[in-house]
Amino acid sequence: MPLATTILMIRPAAFGFNEETAANNYFQNHPGISKEELQQKALLEFDNMVQELHNHEINVLVIDDTNEPAKPDAIFPNNWLSTSPDGIISVFPMYAPSRRAEKREDILQQLAKEFVVKEVQDWSEYEVEGRFLEGTGSMVIDHDNKMIYAAVSERTSLSVLEKYAAGNGCQAIVFLAADKNGMPVYHTNVVMTLGENFCVLCEEAIEEEWELIAVRQLLESTGHAIVAITKEQMHCFAGNMLQVKNTKGEKILVMGKTAFDSLRKEQKQMLEAYGKILSIAVPTIEEVEGGSVRCMMAEVFLEKK
Repeated sequence: MPLATTILMIRPAAFGFNEETAANNYFQNHPGISKEELQQKALLEFDNMVQELHNHEINVLVIDDTNEPAKPDAIFPNNWLSTSPDGIISVFPMYAPSRRAEKREDILQQLAKEFVVKEVQDWSEYEVEGRFLEGTGSMVIDHDNKMIYAAVSERTSLSVLEKYAAGNGCQAIVFLAADKNGMPVYHTNVVMTLGENFCVLCEEAIEEEWELIAVRQLLESTGHAIVAITKEQMHCFAGNMLQVKNTKGEKILVMGKTAFDSLRKEQKQMLEAYGKILSIAVPTIEEVEGGSVRCMMAEVFLEKK
């Protein structure tokens, strides 16, 4: 499993509660503070996270969000942009019209200037048909085994997923995942985290037993030990982690402090066997926009020029 050695992050210019995305992201909550205060809090959390990653010698490419138009979710670039170890950049169809402005040509150009890009795939055309696939939010990708795990939701269209998988020589493993209120989980990367030899998985969320058995078997047959989390822990973003490599080649598992605090001692011990845990507090971002640190990081698998 290749681990990214560079992370792309977008510094927000207009972080805020997005009514459009709240329609099917049940992890979002209305803030009780002004827009200005919200933006300041999000900026503090963002800058602190970048600093923490730097402190652990992880390469971070920080790009500033543009002021116009206002993009409350720009802090989550992994939904519209992904890269692959094959040198491909993919741009994805987004569920919320307000999020489509996050796709920026200048970011693609900057990546092409600094890294070797063999191909750009733009899947945005499916937006007009009301079909979506929100990047590594919708898909948890096992690059080594050419497998894509995906929980179907309004943001993860089966037909687009299958086209993407076929176009990239991958097999799609599809399942339904429900949150603690029985609603579909909006993104797969809230349900599961795939690391080099392990997978954090909310087994309780996959309610169809045959689907859970299939997912478990595939994970185990590809050498991934399963660290099971509960639905309560999933709601604390314990499935929303990312394993990366720093400049020394050390493996680091990045997670939100909310997730870390929700884990039991034995779960932490299991995860520590796969590398150092780095927990970072992003409570405002989690509470208001319903995503944690994994959503804030787009992996750059491209070769440096």
